[in-house]
Amino acid sequence: MVQAGTPPVLGVIGGSGVYDIDGLENKRWVTIESPFGKPSDDLMMGELDGRTVVFLPRHGRGHRVPPSELNFRANIDVLKRAGVTEILSVSAVGSLKEHLPPGTFVVVDQFIDRTFARTKSFFGTGLVAHVALGHPVCSRLGDAIEECLKDLDIKYQRGGTYMVMEGPQFSTMAESELYRSWGCDVIGMTNMPEAKLAREAEMCYATVAMVTDYDCWHKEHDHVTVDAVIKVLLANADKARALVKSLAPRLADRTGSCHRGCHTALDNAIMTAPDKRDPELVRKLDAVAGRVLA
Repeated sequence: MVQAGTPPVLGVIGGSGVYDIDGLENKRWVTIESPFGKPSDDLMMGELDGRTVVFLPRHGRGHRVPPSELNFRANIDVLKRAGVTEILSVSAVGSLKEHLPPGTFVVVDQFIDRTFARTKSFFGTGLVAHVALGHPVCSRLGDAIEECLKDLDIKYQRGGTYMVMEGPQFSTMAESELYRSWGCDVIGMTNMPEAKLAREAEMCYATVAMVTDYDCWHKEHDHVTVDAVIKVLLANADKARALVKSLAPRLADRTGSCHRGCHTALDNAIMTAPDKRDPELVRKLDAVAGRVLA
């Protein structure tokens, strides 16, 4: 649990096109090791308006790691070890709705996870846990993000369902139409199991999905191509960096544990009896779950 008086530490996971943060003072790259393997990259640490900010390029500098090969567990673990308490996840997505054109930001509140090649939990045999995920993002953090988007005059939608596909290929037309029939708003490849792991690690988590294209369903737009995506990515990245710069000082008023329960997500979640727990797994979870395993 985040104790009263503990200052919030914002962690930013930058997706496609967002590989750094403007305006960071005392900027330095820091290597943090994880028992879950190698994260996507080192962490860029610094201060914005006197507030600690930690940045992780999700795909690594130079965009080296594809979605299915991301070590999501190591990424979340090193952010936790760095002292991060709230995570802003920035992701490039395709739009599945007519009213969400390229350039729109969506403050996501739900996910549909259709990935199948990824390890999705820190827990396992020898230490079983089940966390609640009915509301997979922190609405308190979402409120702060919305205030920033309004002030920056960035076109956005508050709320929406993010359909997470495995990739790395883009959708077929049949898949795109299927996900539209489910009521999904945007589609991408990276926010699951990231959101699940952030909840297990008792961290506030929110996604800003930056629309780059209409996937392949829209008859009046070309099918999604890398060239078209990159053109919009560059414009979206500038807006995303402005959002981070605006968000960091707004989190300063949180003086204790998140009232939405993010920082106490493991209360009553662990099922395995203490004398049956795997000591090695307990050791690996010292950062993620040390609060409830100590």
